[in-house]
Amino acid sequence: MVRILPQTKAAAVNPLKSSQPLGAALAFLGVDGAMPLFHGSQGCTSFALVLFVRHFKEAIPLQTTAMDEVATILGGAEHLEEAILNLKARTKPTLIGVCTTALVETRGEDCAGDIANIRLKRTEELAGTEVVLANTPDFDGAIEEGWAKAVTAMIERITRPGEQARQSKKIAILPGWNLTVADIEHLREMVESFGLKPVILPDVSGSLDGTVPDRWVTTSYGGTSVEDIRELGTAEQCIVIGEHMRRPAELLQRLTGVPYVLFQSLTGLKDADRFVSLLSAVSGAVAAAGVRRRRAQLQDALLDGHFHFGGKKIAIAAEPDQLYQLASFFIGMGSKIAAAVTTTDMSKILEEVPAQSVQIGDLGDLEALGAGADLLVTHSHGRQAAQRLGIPLMRVGFPIFDRLGSQHKLTILYQGTRDLIFEVANIFEANRHAPTPEALDPLRKREIPDELRSSPLARH
Repeated sequence: MVRILPQTKAAAVNPLKSSQPLGAALAFLGVDGAMPLFHGSQGCTSFALVLFVRHFKEAIPLQTTAMDEVATILGGAEHLEEAILNLKARTKPTLIGVCTTALVETRGEDCAGDIANIRLKRTEELAGTEVVLANTPDFDGAIEEGWAKAVTAMIERITRPGEQARQSKKIAILPGWNLTVADIEHLREMVESFGLKPVILPDVSGSLDGTVPDRWVTTSYGGTSVEDIRELGTAEQCIVIGEHMRRPAELLQRLTGVPYVLFQSLTGLKDADRFVSLLSAVSGAVAAAGVRRRRAQLQDALLDGHFHFGGKKIAIAAEPDQLYQLASFFIGMGSKIAAAVTTTDMSKILEEVPAQSVQIGDLGDLEALGAGADLLVTHSHGRQAAQRLGIPLMRVGFPIFDRLGSQHKLTILYQGTRDLIFEVANIFEANRHAPTPEALDPLRKREIPDELRSSPLARH
């Protein structure tokens, strides 16, 4: 059984995790016409905004209540009301997603009560705009928890409760934060190939896919509509991707009776087969020829790629669900997990990570534990550790700011798994060192005279 090793340092040396408010804001950005609002100081919002812009290379709608010293002492309710009303008047969003920060959470403000009072006093002014609160203190959890809390809050606030008439072929999908824009787009295409109608919450593939609108849009554009969220209870089936999305799925089932099926990962042949089998069972249709062809391509890639993976030592630092996804992928290809580092011990999925131990820590821990590995796997902040160790780096997760197109990388189902195999195999191939006679046979070093060992013939 994997051992979960607690964090031992008082401060992060090289931070691995991003904050809960950032994760919640990312989820709100997957809703059409949404405006995430950080309730806290201006600096918290600025830092998150910089990370978003560097990662997505897009203009990101993100606002703040900009609490100052006086509001920090006397309370931020007035700042929150003013910000909500200003956003409603100027940007006319369909949804304002309030993400609390450590400032108001530490002070112990009743943000839920404040928002309820604002709704009561400003009913007419806020007509047509949903205000959703996600309690996401920076000092607890990470991006994974923030994303899940925002989705839970949207379902709790917006989704119409009670048993409703099911719409045939309608499928609700709750994806984890670690699915890229390309992953969600591919997921939708796969579901639609079975004649099903997916409603994805959140859907960042519609809002952060790099398209340029023909006019200036002050909110998010594309993604799940508020009306779609309201009518989630009419879905025939709910599909959940990632252990951290279990709670919103349970809430949806409790509110509306929609059953859910949880996939801890969609990467790898076995998980992709299970997903396709579910779609076939729900739709009553067989997999299309294109799906079967992609499966055959993955089988060929598994055969071609496993020579490069066998026995390789991998060091991974990622959020719990992404850590499980990647570790399972590498183990399935014949590699070994030399080090596994994650951000929080709050997820049950850590108990299933295929490693001897999982360290709760930062990228400093990855650097210490990953010495001697063949590959480091983490986000762009791991590049200095990779350089110091002389180990190649595979960039995953958030943020990735020193490479283009990270959101358009496919990592799930048959095609995404195939692409991962090729990416990793090519990294190994590019960093392969030609073996020397001494490396092949340690005894040979003693047999070769010194004058011959230094000759060009001995080196070749």
